[in-house]
Amino acid sequence: MNDLALLLTPEGRALLDEVRDTEPAQELAVATRLRREHPAELVSAALGQARLRQRAVAKFGAEDAGRMFFTPNGVEQSTRASVAAYRARRLRELGVASVADLCCGIGGDAVAMARAGIRVLAVDRDPLTAAVARANAEALGLAALIEVREADVTEVDTVGYDAVFVDPARRGGRGRVFDPEAYSPPLSWAVETALKAPRAALKIAPGIPHEVVPDRAEAEWISDGGDVKEAVLWFGTGAPGGVRATLLPGPRTLVGRGLPDPGVRPVGRYLYEPDGAVIRAHLVAEVAEEVGGGLLDPTIAYITADAPRPTPYASAYEITDHLPFNVKKLKALLREREVGTLTVKKRGSAVEPEELRRKVRPQGPNAATVFLTRVAGAPAMLIGHPLG
Repeated sequence: MNDLALLLTPEGRALLDEVRDTEPAQELAVATRLRREHPAELVSAALGQARLRQRAVAKFGAEDAGRMFFTPNGVEQSTRASVAAYRARRLRELGVASVADLCCGIGGDAVAMARAGIRVLAVDRDPLTAAVARANAEALGLAALIEVREADVTEVDTVGYDAVFVDPARRGGRGRVFDPEAYSPPLSWAVETALKAPRAALKIAPGIPHEVVPDRAEAEWISDGGDVKEAVLWFGTGAPGGVRATLLPGPRTLVGRGLPDPGVRPVGRYLYEPDGAVIRAHLVAEVAEEVGGGLLDPTIAYITADAPRPTPYASAYEITDHLPFNVKKLKALLREREVGTLTVKKRGSAVEPEELRRKVRPQGPNAATVFLTRVAGAPAMLIGHPLG
């Protein structure tokens, strides 16, 4: 709290501007120089905040990260800005004008909702975290739309708000928490709170088992740039029991239609690798139908087909070779094709990509992709290249 208070003074803000581009290797020299003119405590706080801001650029972009304030946990656990903005737009499209943001952290989601024109009550029980959220609302010119309250979220009255957003803590003293009832607060409390509100969105870990999803929720898995970022349980959307996968940027959303699992078929000329959000949402069947394909193996989410049908929900590859798994044969084939750039992908294989690269030692001007997987239960190698 003292560090934040120091940084919010005119002297602190000026010092933050001065050290914003400091490289780690320069910190000691910069600190030594600045301590001749500023209190040591303030210099340490400014350099520490500069490091956090540099880390936050990947999530918030350079402009916002350069103005916001962070804690180490806040940088680690906050929502990526692109994901928060998408969720805020969806809330707005659902007619939401006010949200109680419970477990608001440093305020990343509150900022996104306020920018979507939503009035936000942002609540966190940690005094420093709440103070940082308040400082961020002010730094980004959104204090008129964001009220920050330091309180226990289980004691906050959310009556009168159009929606509730809950982002429970999913980390404990030993790292990530995988049991939803070990979240803080527990998922059961979050669901109970959601059901009392006209609309609600609960941010949860993308690995949540489907059987844990409440019947009255619509479940959405979100990826950004191909990386699965989170799952959201929506209430009040008019689609209870629904499942969707949303890919950013875009957004592009695939809605589940309850299709049966695709059948297994022989390897075709094309292979489709569904986006991680599609796989997490159990919507591989929807993609298989879209591309006219089937599975290589009943337990693996690789789709094979005879024709190229572009889809935003999967990466497409043209397959040139299908071989039983054999390192010597792969090495000989790559040497013959003069492949020096080898991308290794795997599903259903215990072989590590880096280990395989060391063994085959690719050399040459050409590139290829090898899939280590199973075909109808047998270890196999599929070699090809991306389409497009």
